[in-house]
Amino acid sequence: MSDLLWQKPGVEVDARIQHFLAGDDVVLDREFFLHDIRASAAHAQGLRRIGILSDAELEGLERELAQLGDDFRSGAFVLDERYEDGHSAIEARLTERLGDAGRKIHTGRSRNDQVLVATRLWLKEKLARVASLSREVAKVALDRAQVERDLPIPGYTHVQRAVVSSAGMWWAGWAEAFIDDAVRAADTLALVDCNPLGTAAGYGVNLALDREHTTTSLGFGRMQVSPAYAQLSRGKFELAALEALGSATLDLRRIAWDLSLFTSAEFGFVALPAQYTTGSSIMPNKRNPDVIELMRATHASVAAARTEIEQLLSLPSGYHRDLQGSKGAIFHGFGRGLAALELLPALLANLEWREDRMRAAIDPGMYATDVAVEAAVAGVPFREAYRAAAAGAGSAGQGRTPEASLSARVSPGAAGDLRLDALQARWEAL
Repeated sequence: MSDLLWQKPGVEVDARIQHFLAGDDVVLDREFFLHDIRASAAHAQGLRRIGILSDAELEGLERELAQLGDDFRSGAFVLDERYEDGHSAIEARLTERLGDAGRKIHTGRSRNDQVLVATRLWLKEKLARVASLSREVAKVALDRAQVERDLPIPGYTHVQRAVVSSAGMWWAGWAEAFIDDAVRAADTLALVDCNPLGTAAGYGVNLALDREHTTTSLGFGRMQVSPAYAQLSRGKFELAALEALGSATLDLRRIAWDLSLFTSAEFGFVALPAQYTTGSSIMPNKRNPDVIELMRATHASVAAARTEIEQLLSLPSGYHRDLQGSKGAIFHGFGRGLAALELLPALLANLEWREDRMRAAIDPGMYATDVAVEAAVAGVPFREAYRAAAAGAGSAGQGRTPEASLSARVSPGAAGDLRLDALQARWEAL
C-alpha cells in the first residue's frame, strides 16, 4: 500500500488495524472511481480559478485524469490492495506522473469530501435509471391495458375468488403504480441533486473555493450550501434514494407474486417465455419460474440496505467513520434492485394470458356482487341486497357473462371506465 496521507512520524501502522479501517473500500470504490475522477477534474479547475494551480498544472492534471479514466475502463489500471482507497489511488497516480502538481490535487479537500461527491453523482445516475425503468414498465402496462382491456380474468381478494375482473384492470394498476414510482424517483433525484464538493470534512476550508463553478461543471442542480448539512445529508440522501428504489421493487415483488401464482398448475393463467424459466435438476417433468422468484426476493436486499443505513445514522452531527458503511449498502441495494427491474419490461411485454383457463375459473358466485349492487340501485337497502345475493350466490351467474359484468363496472377507474387516457397523460408528463 502507498504511504498514507494521514500517517504520523514514528507511528507504525498495524496491518490488521489498517485492513479493518479500509474494509471493502478498494473494492467498493471501483464502483465510484470514475465519478471520483470526474469530480477531481472539476476540483482542479476550481483550484486554477483561485490561483492554486497554474494553467500548465491544470492542463497536466486534466490530461492525466482523463487517461486514468481510460486506463480504468480498459483494465490497464486496476484499483487493488496497493491503495488504501480510490481517492489515494488517484493522488498516487497523479503524483507519479506529475510530481508536485499531482500532490496539489488534494488541496482544500478531505477524503470524506471526495467520497461524498462521488457517491452523490452515482446516486443521481442510479435514480435516473430507476425513473427510466419505471417509466418503461408503465408504458408496457398502459399499452397492454389498452389492447386487453376487455379480457376477463378472475379477481381475487384474500387470495380467494371474488369478482370478475379484466386484464385491463390488472395492467392499469401496474401502470399507475410505476408512474408513481417514476415520479418518486425523479423527486428524489431533485432532492439529492446538490453539490457537496468543497465542503471538506464539514467545516469548509480557508480558501475561497469556486463552488459555483464546480456545481455547474459537474451538472448539479444547485450547490449544497452548508458544509455541516453536507455531512448531515450523508446517509439521509442515501436512505431517500433506497426508499425511491424500494417503491419500485415493492411493486416488482407483488407483480412477481401474481405471476408466481398465475403460472402455477393450479391457476395456469399465464405462460412465461421459455427464457424466464429453468429446468428442475431432479424433476424432469417441470419448468421452474426462477426469474420471477428471484425478482420476488429482490426487495429484501433493498430493504436490508435501507435498514443498514438507517442504523448508521444514530450519530451526532459532523463526520464519523461509521458512514463508510453507507457505500456498501447503496452498492448492494441498487445492484440487486436495478438488475431485477432491468428484466421487468421485457417480461411483462412477452407474457401470455391463457384465456381458456381464466374463463374456466370464473364461477357463478363471482357475480354475486353485481346482483347485490343492482338490487341496491333498484331501491333495496344494501344490507338486505347483500344477504339475498349471498343466499343465491350459487345461481348468481345465471344469464350473465364476464363481458357484461365488466362493462357494467362504471365507477371511475373500474373495468367499464378504465380512464387510461388520464394515465396516459400522466405518463407523457414524466
